Amino acid sequence: MSDQLVMKRAIPTVIFLLLAYFAMANPEAAKAIPVTQPSRDMRVGTDVKTIREAIKLAQPGDTIHLQPIVYHDTAIFQNKRGEPGKPITFDGHGATLEGADLLDSAKWKEVSPGLFANDELLPPGNLNEAAIMRWFFLWNGKMNHMGRTSKGIKAPFKKVDDLKSGEWTFVRDTARQKPGSHQICGTFFLRLPPGQKLAEANIAAPMRLNGVQLGGDNAHLVIKNLTATHSHNDGFNIHGDCRDVLFENIRAIECGDDGISAHESAEYRVDGLVSIGNSTGITDILFARTSYNHVFIADCLAYDLYFLNNGRYQVENAVVLSSSEHPLTVQADKGEHAELTLDNVFILRAGKPESALVQKNTKLNATRVTLENVPVNNLGEVKYENCLINGQPMPEGAQATGADRAKLIKELVPVEYQKRFSQLK
Repeated sequence: MSDQLVMKRAIPTVIFLLLAYFAMANPEAAKAIPVTQPSRDMRVGTDVKTIREAIKLAQPGDTIHLQPIVYHDTAIFQNKRGEPGKPITFDGHGATLEGADLLDSAKWKEVSPGLFANDELLPPGNLNEAAIMRWFFLWNGKMNHMGRTSKGIKAPFKKVDDLKSGEWTFVRDTARQKPGSHQICGTFFLRLPPGQKLAEANIAAPMRLNGVQLGGDNAHLVIKNLTATHSHNDGFNIHGDCRDVLFENIRAIECGDDGISAHESAEYRVDGLVSIGNSTGITDILFARTSYNHVFIADCLAYDLYFLNNGRYQVENAVVLSSSEHPLTVQADKGEHAELTLDNVFILRAGKPESALVQKNTKLNATRVTLENVPVNNLGEVKYENCLINGQPMPEGAQATGADRAKLIKELVPVEYQKRFSQLK
């Protein structure tokens, strides 16, 4: 160890000893001196064993470091608080929080040639209506929803005898369900090609609820450089009353519900979001206050942008490649008022046109917005400034350039999606 490093590590101890001596000599004066702990770097896998342990130990000013590897784990922040100017930082350094695990063939029974069954795929109490609504399997790395998705179209479960190779279904067992319980009981069935063994089929199930999860009273957090994938609920799930929380350079890929979702009175900022292949790209509800900057959304199933209730929401510098059921919805019930601000946002609809919906009791403030193949169904209040809606300037009769499409595509669209924009003028 170098002399410089030894000295660096010794400094906090020396300061502590000096303060202790001062306190003994001058007890009254010492009460006025704030005592702060030095910030620490905690590396998961070396300094601490697990993500859970690191979050539990983290104090204001500390930084938790992940390795750039795949963790089959969830990062749960429950009542975790930094301090103003001294946030707790969770730096993924490119890590992935993987929500799915390969099936354990020993826990499945082959009930007939090529048909496998499992009565207890999730731990007791974890299977409920919400989970089964969002469920999928990964078949050779590809999501298999069986025509069902959260917040969107839900085909009825197939009968077991109707399953074809590469399909699955779920059969309820009400006899096992306890009265009054939210838990549901039943059996998952998988159909494989004749002669294929389950251990060789490369099938995974989304065993974790969320990738990153906030609950309770959280404040002064930075969560960055992280991918959350294949959880059966959200990539980033934010509940409770959080304040001064920043998400930076995050990715939510192929989750059963939302890429990211704010609930209750959550307040946070996101700078750098990629949300691909989820049921919804962003869903924020209730009284949340959220702000998103530098966003790319694609290949979602039910909604791309979905904002509800009494929240105040903002999205700027964003590209949405829409193929979902609903590209943009702002919704509020009677007695509520939701407000969304869009600035420099480009939404390109792939396939047949589908309307953006601004419902009653809502307001959309649109500045430098370009919608292509996306009509606007306005039942609320829309304020346009320098917008292009399907080639028409809005407000009507004004000069309009819309979003800075070329710059947005260059800076925000991943390489694998660039070809889908290359023919745009």
